[in-house]
Amino acid sequence: MTAPASDLWVFGYGSLMWRPGFVFRQALPATLDGYHRSFCVLSRYWRGTPQCPGLVLGLMPGGCCHGLAFQVAAADAAAVTTYLNQRELGPYAYVPRHLPVMVAGCRRTAYTFVADETHIHYAGDLPTEQAARIIMDAEGVAGLNRDYLINTVRELEAQGFVEPALHDLLRTVERLTGIIESGAGI
Repeated sequence: MTAPASDLWVFGYGSLMWRPGFVFRQALPATLDGYHRSFCVLSRYWRGTPQCPGLVLGLMPGGCCHGLAFQVAAADAAAVTTYLNQRELGPYAYVPRHLPVMVAGCRRTAYTFVADETHIHYAGDLPTEQAARIIMDAEGVAGLNRDYLINTVRELEAQGFVEPALHDLLRTVERLTGIIESGAGI
């Protein structure tokens, strides 16, 4: 297989932002227009179980999404693409896409994953309270589902992005967790 002639750009909008798992030259804040981040994909392994699935992020049409663009050297592009496909396509409801993102004032084409609305693990656009209850209760091989939410919010904040819907979801998870810890029940 011949190495690609140019570097690969990868757009991360969830766990890739804070746990990429691959070698890259640099990671820069980026914006993807035409899609928004949504807790719309069921996780039955990494952030949940078959009996108690969690929720992870997917890209849905409409709006815009702030994240990180990772520049991968051309020589590493094939290995990184293989890694990402194994990580994201096996257990989840994603479709790989090459989409335009804005990085440091320049338009780049980035490899990313869009939610597959036809997949059995696609949960759809859930109300905040319902999503929070799922996230609050789920835990998988990678840990608590709520840690996935917390880490994503922290990384967005570290990059200077504020996403009100994620903050609202986190506040709802915290409120529900407080109800359970106080013994009030749900």
